[in-house]
Amino acid sequence: MIISVIGLGWLGLPLARHMEQKGFEVKGSTTSMEKLEKLKGEKLEPFLFNLTPHPTGQKFGNLFQTDVLIINIPPGTRSKPDTFHPEQAKYLKALAEQHGVKKIIYISSSSIYPSSEGIYEESFGITEHNTGNRALLKAENLLAKDAGYDLTILRCGGLMGGKRVPGKYFSGKENVDGNIPVNYIHQQDVIGIIDWIITENKWNNIFNAVSPQHPLRKEIYLHNAQNMGFPPPISFSQNYQQRIISSEKLLVQGFKFQFPDPMKYTYSSE
Repeated sequence: MIISVIGLGWLGLPLARHMEQKGFEVKGSTTSMEKLEKLKGEKLEPFLFNLTPHPTGQKFGNLFQTDVLIINIPPGTRSKPDTFHPEQAKYLKALAEQHGVKKIIYISSSSIYPSSEGIYEESFGITEHNTGNRALLKAENLLAKDAGYDLTILRCGGLMGGKRVPGKYFSGKENVDGNIPVNYIHQQDVIGIIDWIITENKWNNIFNAVSPQHPLRKEIYLHNAQNMGFPPPISFSQNYQQRIISSEKLLVQGFKFQFPDPMKYTYSSE
């Protein structure tokens, strides 16, 4: 089986390595020549490919000659208009259909759910009026509409692990929102979920990729600071919001988290 990963970044490259080690033939894309040269030392097959939002690069048609296409590109919603990422999705869909791709995994985000309080499951009715991320909603809908391929969408929580230590971002800060439950996911569990989708044929699904336990941000920030030796936040605000992204569907269907509790995440220097 051939797997193509669009976006060999913080998540995509470890994912590609994992799938290659399992015996899959793996292709992947990067947006820079410098990264392309570095990737040539890997066992996977790298290609230069960018979406601006129209596709540019070198021989990138080969990326779409694959059994499974994994779309793992940041939507850029902080710096780009809401129309940018859906345009990227439109071109990716056209390339996938042109090359007869049969299976797609799209890495979305739990930010697609409303930012208001609530417990959000995959069945929640997201609309343009209540979504927290219109660009992602439009991209999801575009990829799903009249699809000639199997599509599974992963709505990931805050991605942690590796060098991403949540407590570090708020070290020494004042009035930090700490009384809010986290909706995090460890990098290794996202990789595990993608592996599970492919090997267990969990197609035409939407899954919330979020650790099942939701400690308060405050607990994690203080825990990270103590364990890793950096200053904790100076103070916390009194703001509280009970917003939980449920991973019950994954659990019911048999996925076992390696890191169900964000208080017990491991980190590394890589």
